[in-house]
Amino acid sequence: MSLDALLPSPVRFLEGRLGALRNPEVLSRYEGWFEERGKGISEAVDRAGTPPLRMFDRFGHRIDEVVFPPEYRELVTKGYETGVVFKAVEEGDVAASYQVGYVTSFYDAGLYCPHTVSLSTAIPLAKYGSAALRATYLPKLLRRDASVWQGATWMTEAKGGSDLGSFVETVARPDGDRWLLTGEKYFTSNVGAELAIAAARPEGAPAGIRGLELFLVPRQRDDGALNFRVRRLKDKIGTRSVPTGEVELDGSVGFLLGERGQGTYLVLEALNVSRVCNSIGAVALTQRALHEAWSFAEGRVAFGKPVAEQPLFARQARERHETLLDAFALAWEAVTLLSEVWRETPRYSDRYHLFRLVAHLSKYWTAEVAVQSAKWAMEAHGGAGILADYPVERLLREAMILGIWEGTPHRQILDGMEVVEKKRVHVPLLDGIAARGGSAVALAMSRAEVDDWLALPAERKEAESERVFARLAGTVARELRRTTT
Repeated sequence: MSLDALLPSPVRFLEGRLGALRNPEVLSRYEGWFEERGKGISEAVDRAGTPPLRMFDRFGHRIDEVVFPPEYRELVTKGYETGVVFKAVEEGDVAASYQVGYVTSFYDAGLYCPHTVSLSTAIPLAKYGSAALRATYLPKLLRRDASVWQGATWMTEAKGGSDLGSFVETVARPDGDRWLLTGEKYFTSNVGAELAIAAARPEGAPAGIRGLELFLVPRQRDDGALNFRVRRLKDKIGTRSVPTGEVELDGSVGFLLGERGQGTYLVLEALNVSRVCNSIGAVALTQRALHEAWSFAEGRVAFGKPVAEQPLFARQARERHETLLDAFALAWEAVTLLSEVWRETPRYSDRYHLFRLVAHLSKYWTAEVAVQSAKWAMEAHGGAGILADYPVERLLREAMILGIWEGTPHRQILDGMEVVEKKRVHVPLLDGIAARGGSAVALAMSRAEVDDWLALPAERKEAESERVFARLAGTVARELRRTTT
């Protein structure tokens, strides 16, 4: 059996699934740079582990600098130069941005996190920032060279991240045309970024998620002093290409995005942009895992012939490849829908709520596919698979975080089924796939299962939600792929 010849190349794989790409020459150069230089830098960063935090300069001034090797800046900047942020925000081409992200994630899924949170900072700033804020900060996020500013999205606090309404304790106090934020953010990815968006509760605002607002928080004040402090960096199992830390806000200057009362919507918009990034990253990692497993199996001889020719392994590989194609179809549907609705503001159209469901389905399902594919690739290598000398050990470490970033599987299930219950968006989703040539029988069965779930009492409904949600995701993924093959 000859597995997909496009597996070694993310650009050729994208072309095989999508046809004409937005910027094929640019993407090919980006891929070539990774093959020649980027992979080596990425491996060195991962092997080095958690970078040190330089908290003070030699004069005793607080600087809180993450000390990466000099090549790291080149590694992270290359994605910005290729268009992961400016393609979406400046040119309005969301699909082109996600194609850049796919190539990045094939080589380094953790590296796509800085790009993701920068995109999720730039979009709400572009949509909801005042004219003065946009003029001051947006051009810096859209630069195409090493001077580019990075963004970050800081929601999670020490008590948890999923229940933001209960556990965000950061308080915002008005101070003229700005706000002063006081609190702690516990899981702050891309902690060295020049800008962050952060959830906080204005003084006197009601309890719960409806009382939150979203603020733009620069790293430095106008006089050059640090605007917040980094307490420490996290020692993580993987994704070492993105520094993650704990941040202390102590009268930190912030600027309100949007109007009072819109904060919940803005937080969820930023999360949904990132969830689509997570999906794209998961599929690219899956492709890399299959490539590594298959290329090893072709060269590894056991019982008289290559492992790739052994019937059991060959069947497993074919099934994994089919799942990869399903996962890509689901993730790209999320990209396509986001491309249509990302400029919408509250209150949203029915099409936006359809996007929300697909984003939840995609984030949930592709993350699990990535973990299982990386595990299988490790098993395919036997003992070599657990050694840090070879790439599949790292792929499994990187994949483990994909189910947690931007909301755990439980969060995707509950939020996804909430939009089903409130907006009935499973109906246009399944009907739309049927109109494109999906299996009428499979889609009707899926709709009936969801409708039966909707009729259950509340507690049983939640208890049964994972089963229904998982099957809905699998059906949608498979039928979307059938309509694009």
